Amino acid sequence: MSQTTLLTLDGLSCGHCVKRVKEALEQRNDVEHADVSLKEARITGAASTQALIDTVEQAGYHASASQDDTLPKPEPLTATEPQPEALTADFSQLPANTADESYQLLIEGMSCASCVSRVEKALKQVDGVQQARVNLAERSALVLGQAAPALLVAAVEKAGYGAEVIGDESERREKQQQSARQAMRRFSWQSALALLLGIPLMIYGLFGDNMMLTASNRSGWLVVGILTLAVMVIAGGHFYRSAWRSLRNGAATMDTLVALGTAAAWLYSISVNLWPDFFPLAARHLYYEASAMIIGLINLGHALEQRARQRSSKALERLLDLTPATARVVTAHGEETRPLSEVQKGMTLRLVTGDRVPVDGEITRGEAWLDEAMLTGEPLPQQKAVGDTLHAGTQVQDGSVLFTASAIGKHTTLSRIIQMVRQAQSSKPEIGQLADRISAVFVPAVVAIALISAAIWYLVGPQPHSVYTLVIATTVLIIACPCALGLATPMSIIAGVGRAAEFGVLVRDADALQRASSLTTLVFDKTGTLTEGKPQVTEVVTFGNYEAARAVAQAAALEQGSNHPLAQAIVAYASNHRLPETEQFRTLSGYGVSGTIDAIPLLLGNRALMEQHQIDVRAADETIMRMAQHGATPVLLAADGQLAALFAIRDPLRQESVSALKRLHNLGYRLLMLTGDNEVTARAIAQEAGLDEVIAGVLPEGKAQAIKQLQQQGQQVAMIGDGINDAPALAQADVGIALGSGSDVAIETAAITLMRHDLTAVADALSIAKATLRNMKQNLLGAFVYNSLGIPIAAGVLYPLTGTLLSPVVAGAAMALSSITVVSNANRLLRYQPPENG
Repeated sequence: MSQTTLLTLDGLSCGHCVKRVKEALEQRNDVEHADVSLKEARITGAASTQALIDTVEQAGYHASASQDDTLPKPEPLTATEPQPEALTADFSQLPANTADESYQLLIEGMSCASCVSRVEKALKQVDGVQQARVNLAERSALVLGQAAPALLVAAVEKAGYGAEVIGDESERREKQQQSARQAMRRFSWQSALALLLGIPLMIYGLFGDNMMLTASNRSGWLVVGILTLAVMVIAGGHFYRSAWRSLRNGAATMDTLVALGTAAAWLYSISVNLWPDFFPLAARHLYYEASAMIIGLINLGHALEQRARQRSSKALERLLDLTPATARVVTAHGEETRPLSEVQKGMTLRLVTGDRVPVDGEITRGEAWLDEAMLTGEPLPQQKAVGDTLHAGTQVQDGSVLFTASAIGKHTTLSRIIQMVRQAQSSKPEIGQLADRISAVFVPAVVAIALISAAIWYLVGPQPHSVYTLVIATTVLIIACPCALGLATPMSIIAGVGRAAEFGVLVRDADALQRASSLTTLVFDKTGTLTEGKPQVTEVVTFGNYEAARAVAQAAALEQGSNHPLAQAIVAYASNHRLPETEQFRTLSGYGVSGTIDAIPLLLGNRALMEQHQIDVRAADETIMRMAQHGATPVLLAADGQLAALFAIRDPLRQESVSALKRLHNLGYRLLMLTGDNEVTARAIAQEAGLDEVIAGVLPEGKAQAIKQLQQQGQQVAMIGDGINDAPALAQADVGIALGSGSDVAIETAAITLMRHDLTAVADALSIAKATLRNMKQNLLGAFVYNSLGIPIAAGVLYPLTGTLLSPVVAGAAMALSSITVVSNANRLLRYQPPENG
């Protein structure tokens, strides 16, 4: 027996989560249909409540039976076309945050992708953690869920690393910058100290006695060995401490490889130095310079990498710099300059030319031109007057206003954008997870390869066996350090997401970037996306001597309570008319409205509504066709069973639509329009805009199904809409792109949000996505090629051709250079400019 079950959901944070839960539920044979939002699911079918909860849990989220047995009914739409388009909404009434509590942790001691996997695993095992994202590039972790912060820190420490919970972005920024400065200074002096010993030793080895121990130089080399040990402890102690912590926790990391390689070289050398008689004359070669040079070069690489990593976060730091430290508060005693932390919601603040807006608010007096470029990517200043919204971080170019604070602290649009960028920068795309899977077994595999290679050279290699065995083992261990592999993905994500934010493009997670880079088809909503979203009555035609003024007043009276754009167009057209009282009003979903005015029954809506009530509309056929061919939507009025009037309502295309769509065509995308409008009207608008195809006459609930059908044809689909009534279609699409001005609902639900309501931003977003994925692939390929070629060369495969082995010092330099190359390549994204014409 079919029934309807309402579940309360937890852990969903975006449209992609909604899509996954919906698919999981509808794959059950005992579920007929599932309507899923971020917070609840309404399921129709024969499945039990517990079975549905189990399904949601298996999909990676949490669910519980709703405590309210009465399902909320959606507010009816007062529509005057077959299927309504976008609705206006009051975003201030929406929840400010729909995700679980999030915690930021700074992690100490991570050095490679193996560390990332280990810390993530430790955090995910803590009760209450929904998701844990660890970022090697920033040495940080973002944890979503309801876990106690102390338990998170304890879990990381148990795994062998240090952790500290950060309260807000300002604290995170201060701590990370301080940590970065300290790390750079530490790596710099450690590198200088090691190279100060290593370089002279290497030069002496090349032009002196070739680092061979003799009876005459034994004492001198013993002093050098002690100095090398001191350098290893002072300049490289962090490698050995980290390796020991990892060993105690049953793991192996990059530091393990460095520690093994340098320690093996020193132990062999000191053994030769102390007990030369146990070694043949040809085997009395010393490798003190290798230990010192490797530590010096790797520390130098870390210092340069640290500097490059700081540049990669430049875009986010610029967002953080947008918030001023103080605000000018208007009180009963005059104006006072106060720290931003003292500003409260409801306070009145003043802005003058040159000021940055400290908090979100609404203008109560005056007008000004504001530069919103850093927030929305919109290059031209925007005029703001009484009633307009101000966003924190924007700057007054000219004018002076008073405004009331409506959102402060972490609730401002800017703060939530910063949080979203941080989350996206900490996320991993599917391609990046490949590196994690490899890194989980990489270090143990490298140790095994080093031992096997050394054993082979010991058994079948030339004399002296001990020397060749040591060189092979040390070189393999050093050259294979997976630093570049661990940095390849996060560095590209940090730079790409940050660069996108500078163009007013907010990316929810790295998966969205990866999916956006492989799209083939772009589907656009019509009203408010391709068009202005402000329909206007362009013509009124009456029938049977019906008075036009009377028809306008009656239609407006029926529509005056609706927020629908077409209804508002009729009401606006009748602004100079006196509107009569309406009785017996009814909304006829999908058809229009009805009511009685002055005892006369009225119908206002589409042709299907008229036919349903046997209203003869043949007299309007020619006019309807003419209007539709010009892109206008016909709305019919019937009075007392007779056709009375016809309203032509047209929503003009946005100014940039044609050029933006042409640019997307040049980029190779197939462009479609998905609308509830009738076929003729939709095709007229599509032809004007330059679209490839039209899917018309689709009910709002049918839009998701239309997207699904395109996907079943093998298309990779993006849905571009307003983020409100298009939510099911946005969730169903491979990538949902919401156009808007930073509204709460768009930021919280869309995979990609465009902060400026401009279709050119779609091309910018997709171009940046492709550039980021391309950069990521370059980094991963470079890291894989480096290790794939480096390990065999270090193992001696070229010895038959060259007669020499790769020096451990050269291996150390190559390893350090690989990391610097990855970071530098990722930083190229910070200068990326999307092509203007595709």
